[in-house]
Amino acid sequence: MRDIAAGAAKRLALEILGWTVLCLGLLALFLPGPGLLLTFAGLAVLATQYTWARNLTQPVKIKALRGAAEGVETRLRIALSALVALVMTAVGVYWVLSPAAPGWWPLAEQWWLFGGPAVGWTMIGSSVIAIGLLVYSVRRFHHRPDSIAELVRMESAHRRRVAARKEARRRLTAIKEG
Repeated sequence: MRDIAAGAAKRLALEILGWTVLCLGLLALFLPGPGLLLTFAGLAVLATQYTWARNLTQPVKIKALRGAAEGVETRLRIALSALVALVMTAVGVYWVLSPAAPGWWPLAEQWWLFGGPAVGWTMIGSSVIAIGLLVYSVRRFHHRPDSIAELVRMESAHRRRVAARKEARRRLTAIKEG
């Protein structure tokens, strides 16, 4: 009986966590924050419970890994990514400090650094995530042909699964019509 209750509690906790992170991610698509990352994280948690979420996360995961691999192909790309993340950190720190609007600012002062320090902290958090993802990508893919080959195998397997699903749907439709 305890095992059943523990399993139900775990499922409920995962569903609450998944839906909460997914909703926060969708909000962060329109507000400052790592919206795509949170949306994917929410779907990844929901994928442990739902097939539809698993089907949505697999192509996103493959595209994200492909982007990570391509983003660290050259040292220039790595350096530019790191520079952008550091500039974003600096802008976030500036935003948190909230200095007064300069004299050249043409709009009302309320539009200078709108959103206040919360936006700055979100920018800092996003840049920390970006640096972490950059480090992960470099360690996993930079000058690692075995990791690239694994990614190509994942892409091929995904294409075969999608083709098999399409063929199954086509056959089912033919059976229903015939």
